[in-house]
Amino acid sequence: MKKATRVFYIAFALVILTVAFGVISPEIFEQATGNIRSFINTAFGWYYLTIMALLLILTLIIILSPYGKIRLGKDADRPEFSTFTWMSMLFSAGMGIGLVFYGASEPLSHFAIQPATAEPGTDEAFKEALQRSYYHWGIHVWAMYGMVALSLAFFQFRKGEPGLISSTLKPIFGKKMEGPFGTLVDVLAVFATVFGVATSLGFGAAQINGGLSYLFGMEQSYSMQMLIIGVVTLLFIISAWSGLNKGIKYLSNTNMVLAVILLILVLVIGPTMLILNMFTETFGAYFQNLISLSFQSAPLDAENRSWLDGWTIFYWAWWISWAPFVSMFIARISKGRTVREFLIGVVLTPTIFGSFWFAAFGTSGIDMEKSGFDLTSFPTEQTLFAMFSEMPIGFTMSIIAILLVSTFFITSADSATFVLGMQSTNGSLMPSNQIKILWGIAQSLVAAILLSVGGLTAVQNTIIIAALPFSFVMILMIIALFKALKTELALSKSKK
Repeated sequence: MKKATRVFYIAFALVILTVAFGVISPEIFEQATGNIRSFINTAFGWYYLTIMALLLILTLIIILSPYGKIRLGKDADRPEFSTFTWMSMLFSAGMGIGLVFYGASEPLSHFAIQPATAEPGTDEAFKEALQRSYYHWGIHVWAMYGMVALSLAFFQFRKGEPGLISSTLKPIFGKKMEGPFGTLVDVLAVFATVFGVATSLGFGAAQINGGLSYLFGMEQSYSMQMLIIGVVTLLFIISAWSGLNKGIKYLSNTNMVLAVILLILVLVIGPTMLILNMFTETFGAYFQNLISLSFQSAPLDAENRSWLDGWTIFYWAWWISWAPFVSMFIARISKGRTVREFLIGVVLTPTIFGSFWFAAFGTSGIDMEKSGFDLTSFPTEQTLFAMFSEMPIGFTMSIIAILLVSTFFITSADSATFVLGMQSTNGSLMPSNQIKILWGIAQSLVAAILLSVGGLTAVQNTIIIAALPFSFVMILMIIALFKALKTELALSKSKK
């Protein structure tokens, strides 16, 4: 196959073997992945909390340090994409489907079903629900993406290395990264990416199916979800074929426009003043409690520990499994920006937008729940549509939401095929369409098969397992980055 490296063949074989295990022995697969996930949560929960907190601290250090002046590229390079398009692309790739899937349902769960520490249904639970949602989707996540992406962008555009995860480790291991060890690192990145993206594709298919079922009475079943995955796969393959400057760019801008329209409608039609006041208070409280939230592991509270395993630890593993894909994509579209501009843009903008999204959708849902409409009785994938049904022009808002999930679905999968193509062709900035299409089909099949053998639980189990080995690679990447930045800064000073 044209330009395909051994990373492609090894990773593709591993994906097929994993999926085959799930198909041949679905019960054993679900039990095995569940047991491994339980072990990881118990043994490595503290580790996930610590690494995410440290990455945030390191991000702030770099922003405030002289390293921030270094440009991701040659000194004369300037950004390839406008700021709006850049923000739209990184946001669409990083969180799209999840925001729509969890926008109302996560705060509702934290409020009415199982709050972390407060009593269900209380005002304290209301405030805590929003703060926890900001925490799970906010500054920690984007700092992690930003640091991994910074490492990739720096080595690729400033130092002229191939756009591979393995290339970022050369300051530590040197030429060894061009051999079997480097291949292993890149295979881990590809494996984590495939299963991380499969999770979102599973969520997206389930929510589109849930919306169509709620609005039009269509069958809500595995076969319908497979049909949805098939249609969307065809669409994102068409988009991937058109390239980065067409398909992904236009779809990302469309995503942002649809998301802003839906957010404004919820803000205006929903309890506007309550949303604004709750956002103001809880966003401030989120930053006020950031340190305690970051390190909370509940070693002496079994109930709270179970909550952390099911929510926070799952999220941190999910985001880490997405790191190779999202960070590589962010790096690819960020050439020409300074380190400081890059990190501030990557970390702050999505955090603020995402937090306001949860404030609007979460407050509206909780307010509706408090007024007597039991939103928690609906499946998670239907919660948003049930909430819209109680609002004026709710049907229109539901249609916009289905379109938004669909375009996010296409953009995430499209971006992932691009990144998987890069990883499989020695970091090529223009991977062949043949390889992108093969990866596109593969990740859709993974989502479909994992849904069939154990639903979203099997998908969640798999990504937590896939994230652990890559987290060790991520630590090495950050060490190598600081080593290279120190050398680069010294070199720049010597030239003056």
